[in-house]
Amino acid sequence: MYTAPFQYRRAASVKEAEDMFSHSPDARYLAGGQTLIPTMKQRLAAPADLIDIARIGDLSFIRREASALVIGAATPHATVAASAEVESAIPALAVLAGEIGDPAVRHKGTIGGSIANNDPAADYPAAVLGLGASVKTTRRTIPADAFFKGLFETALEAGEIITEVSFPLPRRAGYAKFPNPASRYAMAGVFVADFGNAVRVAVTGAGPCVFRMTEMETALARQFAPEAIAGIAVSPDDLNGDLFGSAEYRANLVSVLAKRAVSAAML
Repeated sequence: MYTAPFQYRRAASVKEAEDMFSHSPDARYLAGGQTLIPTMKQRLAAPADLIDIARIGDLSFIRREASALVIGAATPHATVAASAEVESAIPALAVLAGEIGDPAVRHKGTIGGSIANNDPAADYPAAVLGLGASVKTTRRTIPADAFFKGLFETALEAGEIITEVSFPLPRRAGYAKFPNPASRYAMAGVFVADFGNAVRVAVTGAGPCVFRMTEMETALARQFAPEAIAGIAVSPDDLNGDLFGSAEYRANLVSVLAKRAVSAAML
């Protein structure tokens, strides 16, 4: 293992974290560290300063509102998975959180860290995009459709901290995932949300970045049933291909998992 020298600091508040960042030319925020620390070990990142924001109390919470479920950015996956509030409001979100990684990852990893990193095989981006969530930061509120930009790329600016994610409450929703047996990352995962007057379908793991399946959304808005999308072919163009599965394999996974996600939403 190798890591370049760095300075570790723990922030007591969001303001303090921002102040620390402003005084460092090469700082990174550290939440659960489930992506950043391995990246540093592989010499793919070498920040001069690590600013730990995981213990800022104001960033860890789950709150039910009239038309939304709001989750603090530093809330661990395990907390979301076990939350009665989440299970009552958006059961599919609890299912998704419970399928992330292993118990150690779920107890350390956070929702804010997951979407800020925007790993192409991460689970949470599918829920954020599939539910049309809003990502609130220290500077603004970013709609999901404008947040995810590409491979490991988001709309976040330097020093900007995610504080919470607001998920609109759907009529029903479902998530289906085919995990890599070793890493538990999604080789493909599909989140489907029915809002009554509209349906959203988001895919993770299959491409360089989470994306929506608009053709499936249109079909499911007319008839919310697995058979409504049975005849929709998913193009392998621009999908990921590696030693675990070709682009064609992942295209087939998306079709299969979309139908499973719809079935799960109908239970």
